[in-house]
Amino acid sequence: MQFGRLSIGAATAGALLLLGGCESTNMQMGSPAAKTTATGSAAGSATANASGQLERCASPLGTVSLVENQNAGWYTILRNEYRLPPTSNLLRLLIQQSNCFVVVERGAAGMNAMNRERQLMQSGEMRQGSNFGAGQMVASDYGMSPDIIFSNSNAGGAGAALGGLVGGRYSGVLTAVGGNMQTKEANAMLTLIDNRSGVQVAASEGSASKTDFGAFGSVFGSGGAGGLGGYTNTAQGKVIAAAFMDAYNQMVVALRSYRAQTVQGQGLGGGGRLGVDGGVAPSQTSAPPPVRKK
Repeated sequence: MQFGRLSIGAATAGALLLLGGCESTNMQMGSPAAKTTATGSAAGSATANASGQLERCASPLGTVSLVENQNAGWYTILRNEYRLPPTSNLLRLLIQQSNCFVVVERGAAGMNAMNRERQLMQSGEMRQGSNFGAGQMVASDYGMSPDIIFSNSNAGGAGAALGGLVGGRYSGVLTAVGGNMQTKEANAMLTLIDNRSGVQVAASEGSASKTDFGAFGSVFGSGGAGGLGGYTNTAQGKVIAAAFMDAYNQMVVALRSYRAQTVQGQGLGGGGRLGVDGGVAPSQTSAPPPVRKK
């Protein structure tokens, strides 16, 4: 069937080229299409194949542990709807590659593994010299908390524009394709807490977006396309990863010029400067420290 000089076969082939095709290929290790902005590896202060967009530090600023609020609404959506792993897995790699902090383990699985080794040591089953006694663990100077404050995947309105370029019989096909263009957006936030004082020392926000022809398979059949669901989940995960990298980069830039906040007068936690009439600063009412005998 012809429409002018353009056949249905030609239109379909053009759409295939435009949308990347659906051919199956042999297994590829290190496939660029499967990578996120958090890629490569880290070992100590050495990295391999890290993203060129990641901000870095000349030396670590201290130790840090990842603290995820697993009861938060965003965490439930992340795991149940997008089927994504915890964000701590992503942040561990970014942090170590940046060399801005040394990551210490505080997750449930990691702590259980360390406690198991200590229990084996106490049972007498380990070889002598295994050295799993007390005093081995490194303190966590800071706690970093991730938060997804916005994540969206919606259908764009590009179908009319694509259909209008061809018109006639092919307009419906290309409108269906364009109408399913998916725009993924995400906003992420990171906070950094000093574990000794409980003071927030840094906070940052990052964002990312990406537009894809997400529902091509639903127009020409799902065979070979893998279905929209899996593709959408993967694409959304990549956008969330990019948003967290953006937030982390923003934090690192601010930390390079870090200066501790100071409170005039009674000092930090000594009552503040916004006192009320008749109030007495805590530093004036607390008991003095005990005098040590020489």
